[in-house]
Amino acid sequence: MTQAHLSSRITNITGGGSDGWDVFHRARAMIARGLPVTELTIGEHDIRTDPAILDAMHAAARAGHTGYAEVPGTRALRRAVAARVARQTGVPTTEANVLVTPGAQAALFAAHIATCDPGDTALYLDPYYATYPGTIRGAGAVPCPVPTRAADNFQPRAADLAPFAEGARSLLINTPNNPTGTVYDRPSLDGIAGICREHDLWLISDEVYDSQVWQGDHLSPRALPGMAERTLVMGSMSKSHAMTGSRCGWIIGPEAAITHLINLSTHTTYGVPGFIQDASVFAFDQGAALEAAIAAPFRRRRDLALQILGRQQIVRAIPPQGAMYIMLDIRATGMSGEDFAMALLDEHHIAVMPGESFGQAAAGHLRVAMTVDDDRFAAALETLCAFAAARS
Repeated sequence: MTQAHLSSRITNITGGGSDGWDVFHRARAMIARGLPVTELTIGEHDIRTDPAILDAMHAAARAGHTGYAEVPGTRALRRAVAARVARQTGVPTTEANVLVTPGAQAALFAAHIATCDPGDTALYLDPYYATYPGTIRGAGAVPCPVPTRAADNFQPRAADLAPFAEGARSLLINTPNNPTGTVYDRPSLDGIAGICREHDLWLISDEVYDSQVWQGDHLSPRALPGMAERTLVMGSMSKSHAMTGSRCGWIIGPEAAITHLINLSTHTTYGVPGFIQDASVFAFDQGAALEAAIAAPFRRRRDLALQILGRQQIVRAIPPQGAMYIMLDIRATGMSGEDFAMALLDEHHIAVMPGESFGQAAAGHLRVAMTVDDDRFAAALETLCAFAAARS
């Protein structure tokens, strides 16, 4: 019997190659065999969700908020998200501008479904979070990376973007940036906004790390002139409140776009559990102090990393201005990021992500997640530097 064919959309999500997670999967296989591995791969907090948030989640579930919740999100959470966004960006925002989604990843997929027809070109900046091109392919669009340069600390430049913009439908950016830790500055964002206005692009702005800024200021491009009506912003409880497994995110956008996105949610995810939304409202009610406390370990480890890296000359840091990662330039070793990461894992049981997992602009680099306790993090980074020195 002939097997039915799957769609090219689903079979081509990774583009026919690796999905960039080979080192991560290899490290997890080692752990499953009982080997000790220091994992510096994914953006998972080493301190879990605050017990008070879990208590609020439990109380909401016990109180009966376990049935279908409103598909756009509860009014309480949509209002809380809108108030936070308006306060932080200065852009008037109401619940009509908010759709609650099962995490920011679902929001990214929905945003590309909303802005791109099948076959449309969707731009994104390289280096990029590993799921971006697959998300675009899954939405039926054609992913097109736009390179940034290590020499510019991966700040995007309008002159580099302009040649790709003609005929495209959308541009996906991420600031503070994963994997580089770069916070896009005002000139970069002004240039991006100008390209979007000139070429009638939708801007899809992934801002899940907006609570983790170590240097400079986070500016949402939605706040720039003429951009509120052509920008969709992704946000999430995952990074700001250490609620990664709760899968609670949102899209901010023009009311008309949100109305259509609600229709999409009705036919796909059908919303987010009400007790998780109630817990998210409780988390927001704890104010900026809780977000600062959750971000504090990454600021501290960022400073610790720069101290360690400053004592040697082989591994160069792209100074992280935000997020929970540090990007390391290991090209002085003559090794690719992938070869270096695999050898480091095999010889020292330290798992980091090769830069090539995030695009060709990051080739010869490593992304190191600052997600283990300070002592283990420092020891792993010192071992990494010694490993690089031995191969330079």
